[in-house]
Amino acid sequence: MRITLEEPLNLKETLESGQAHRWRQIDGRYSGVIGNVLVHIRQSERTLIIDSSSTLESEDFLLKYLRLDDDLEHIYAHINKDERVRTMTERYRGLRLLRQDPWECLVTFICSSTTNMKRISLMVENMSNYFGQKLELGQDIRFTFPTSEDISNSDEKTLRELGLGFRAPYVLNCGKKVQAGDLDLNTLIKTPYAEAKEQLMSLHGVGPKIADCVLVFSLDKLEAFPIDVWVKRALTDWYFTNQKPPSNQDLLVWANEYFGEYAGYSQQYLFHGRRLLDSKPTD
Repeated sequence: MRITLEEPLNLKETLESGQAHRWRQIDGRYSGVIGNVLVHIRQSERTLIIDSSSTLESEDFLLKYLRLDDDLEHIYAHINKDERVRTMTERYRGLRLLRQDPWECLVTFICSSTTNMKRISLMVENMSNYFGQKLELGQDIRFTFPTSEDISNSDEKTLRELGLGFRAPYVLNCGKKVQAGDLDLNTLIKTPYAEAKEQLMSLHGVGPKIADCVLVFSLDKLEAFPIDVWVKRALTDWYFTNQKPPSNQDLLVWANEYFGEYAGYSQQYLFHGRRLLDSKPTD
């Protein structure tokens, strides 16, 4: 399948910006699992070339995942409030938020607690390899992400052995709640941001940052602004210099007011840019 891009997209920066943790490069293309499909994607200027483990009936499958329905120029006009953000949107032009599966996104970001991106990927792959269904595309073999049923039927010992450590009971608890119908993640798409965040934070192991990651990367809450160590450094270094760093809650209130309805996009550019910088930009 080939998709002609009508909107800006930088596939590399999008898939390598810490939103999703199952993409890997193989022979010049990206290999990843979306739902129950193993996908290979390559970008050639304004064209996406896609191979998949099963026939894709429509390109909507990828258009939705890559959020190609977002008007990026309109979003840039809203978030380019200053030279710092403008520098990042110019440097990483075409970086898009992803629209991931909410269950996978929730488990992945619970696994992100107090660790790095490499370790997150390892935990997610370990769970997929253990619980998932085998997918093949050429010589590439991957596995589907575990379902809530897979997790709820497992146990803490197994999850710890897969590398989850202290996160194991949190993931197990989420699996049981989703499987029992106590938490319907898909309904949160229509739920107002504050209420949806409160529901997510009622889960053990889900704090403000993890909740906001799930909201912005899978539940269409583009106003969500996850604050991790890199975003906090970006904000305190570039916006609150020569003063005591504000609390995360104060930073969140400020960011929502300053960046507005597309705060989630501004966060992703600040996160990606600050993480990759060798040194701070000067004013």
